Amino acid sequence: MITFVLFINFLLRAIDRFLGKGLELGTILEYLFLNMAWIIALSVPMAVLLASLMTFGRMSEDNEINAMRSSGISFLSIIYSPLLLGVLVALLLTFFNNFILPEMNFRARLLSGDIYRKRPDMNIEPGIFLDNLPEYSMIIGGKSDGLMTDVRIFSKGKQQAQTSIQANSGTLGTLTDAFLLTLYDGEIHELEVGDFSNYRRIIFDTHVINIPADDLLLNRRDSSSRSDREMTVPMMREKQKSYDKRLEKVKKRLQGAFYRTLGDSIHPSTIEIAHETINNARETIKGDTALTKSDLRKKERQLRSLERQIKNEFGLVQSYQKSKNKYGVEIHKKFSLPFACILFVLLGSPLGVMAKRGGFAVSTSLSFIFFLLYYVMLLGGEKMADRNILPASVGIWFPNLVMLIIALYLTLYAVRERAPIPMTRFISLRKKDDS
Repeated sequence: MITFVLFINFLLRAIDRFLGKGLELGTILEYLFLNMAWIIALSVPMAVLLASLMTFGRMSEDNEINAMRSSGISFLSIIYSPLLLGVLVALLLTFFNNFILPEMNFRARLLSGDIYRKRPDMNIEPGIFLDNLPEYSMIIGGKSDGLMTDVRIFSKGKQQAQTSIQANSGTLGTLTDAFLLTLYDGEIHELEVGDFSNYRRIIFDTHVINIPADDLLLNRRDSSSRSDREMTVPMMREKQKSYDKRLEKVKKRLQGAFYRTLGDSIHPSTIEIAHETINNARETIKGDTALTKSDLRKKERQLRSLERQIKNEFGLVQSYQKSKNKYGVEIHKKFSLPFACILFVLLGSPLGVMAKRGGFAVSTSLSFIFFLLYYVMLLGGEKMADRNILPASVGIWFPNLVMLIIALYLTLYAVRERAPIPMTRFISLRKKDDS
């Protein structure tokens, strides 16, 4: 049910990407199937929480929990099997997130790009350069019912003549293996590259340009370039190692710069400490009476040059650290979300017992509240980790820590058969559920 809701939301947002492009049904279904990967990765933890709430709520409603407790079975023994199932789901989701999800995300992006280029006329927006046409770039002033106005076209690439075309209006159609660009009431300007004195101007009423385009057949591309969400953990580890090497090079350059200027190969940890070190050196140099004015000017130039280098190098450090953290965030997410399945079993079990209802309305409301809280904390931690405010491990695992504390608190009170929170707020929902 949760997967279906998320899928419908994605479908409504993405349907304009392939409507009107003449795609085969198999291609559309493949595109939708590939995008199911991230939907499943998100829906499984929420489904585990909802299932736990409905199961234990129904058992509590039918007094099965009380009967089991009367038989001498503790609450910890009751949730033992669901916890094992939660562990199994977490292991399967970990495997899915590490090996299946990245590959499906990668193929979905490639297919999305191929679909986008299949009919460029669907993607033309006034005032924005269209660079997808082979050998040409184009920009239009307006568009209405397929008719483009104020059309300007420029040749690109290495050609014998530079060509620019301006037309009052035009249309872009497609053939089996080409684009058919028809222009009305315009001019063609050609300038020979080898001889700039050779210039030609042509005025036309109608001008047709046939542009070969193999992409109309939706050729599948292959690429080795992947984003962080399209990589496995070993791939991202290699990326992090490459950024560590870059950071080490920056460190050595800074040490060399300080050694050449101040005679000491130090490496300040922050840009503030670096500027403070330079200011102290500047004051020391100004107080040195043995230096001539020429020496002082030379030292001042060296210090200003060092300040500029520090600014550039620490800018690189910040950029490299952000990129490294981005991969760290994705690595931790591949394990933190599956681990949440175990926490949600531990959380949903006592909540369902306390609610004493296994109906859809109560279970959905409770699961939505806690999952929304978890997801908001996860997004906040991810953003702060991306901005170098928090370490990636802290930003991603903090929501799990919060849910673990809440789950242990509720489980403790469920074991003692005492409800820590009143459930009177959900009486109205229970009544609606009964009706």
